[in-house]
Amino acid sequence: MPITAHEIETLLRESFPQAKITVQGDDGAHFAAEVIDESFRGLNRVQQQRAVYTALKGRMDGSHGELHALALTTKAPA
Repeated sequence: MPITAHEIETLLRESFPQAKITVQGDDGAHFAAEVIDESFRGLNRVQQQRAVYTALKGRMDGSHGELHALALTTKAPA
């Protein structure tokens, strides 16, 4: 079953409740997301993106993951 942009945002919001989150994409498999959250301050980009992947709770895992591709931008607020 394809995942929606709204479902991705909901998953991210559970882990990053104060974040500015934007998710785009409508084909059910390929999305772009931007997550801006204070918890990213002091973390490098790999650490930030790992936190986001953890928040997605396995939806991108392996060939059977619901989410095939996610172009991800993460950063702390300016």
